[in-house]
Amino acid sequence: MPSVIALFAHPDDIEFVAAGTLALLKRKGWEIHMMNLANGCCGSTTTSREETARIRLEESRGAAGHLQGTHYDPIFNDLEVDYTQSALIHLVGILRRAKPTIVLTHAPSDYMEDHMQTCRLAVSAAFAKGVPNYPDPKDSRYVPAYYEDVAIYHAQPHGNRTPLGEMVRPELAIGIDSVIEVKQAMLSEHRSQQAWLQDSQGMNSYVQTMLDLGREVVEIASGADVSNRTVAYKYAEGWRRHLHLGYSAQAIDPLRDALGDHVI
Repeated sequence: MPSVIALFAHPDDIEFVAAGTLALLKRKGWEIHMMNLANGCCGSTTTSREETARIRLEESRGAAGHLQGTHYDPIFNDLEVDYTQSALIHLVGILRRAKPTIVLTHAPSDYMEDHMQTCRLAVSAAFAKGVPNYPDPKDSRYVPAYYEDVAIYHAQPHGNRTPLGEMVRPELAIGIDSVIEVKQAMLSEHRSQQAWLQDSQGMNSYVQTMLDLGREVVEIASGADVSNRTVAYKYAEGWRRHLHLGYSAQAIDPLRDALGDHVI
């Protein structure tokens, strides 16, 4: 069974930008792995850090359950995601066990540092999975290397724009209309975030924000207004492929290969 892993920063990041793609891969028979590197402890104005982290872990596990996905617990607090050797070794071990053909992660340039540091760690872990002397084989955390090709795909940045406000056009836009209810259900598991996102980022409805961003991906990718009935899809998730050097012998595109019938 082919395997995909989604490595993102916070609880609900996967649901905002990647859950539709994961749901489609699940329907194609792929094994799903999901990890948020940060625990979401700062995502509340009413509960303590510890209680918020506990709530958000339960919500993340509930979301992963919609895809019968393997869920990995976080290793950082919010706003503390950092490129450390300990974190990299941890992720390399996860990748070597999951053996993904596809790694999904954040855009290299995104609106907050946790996202960009997560991206850096995911990219390095995908490279190091096939380096047998990393970490030191005598390290108790060591997991044997594996050498199959892997492709990394970067999600759309939050708001579909870089931190400087530049629109990001995806290389690959996946129409997700057939799984939009699954994506909504997964995002809705993060019930604690309704008040937080409204207070902190002005999102009156985080589910509606997700839908609006998905519609904009269609517009960006197709150059068409989604109200035009000639557009095949109403909602999409966008991806840009990382350069293959160091990850596969030649350029591969397993996401397009798997979901070509959903590509805009």
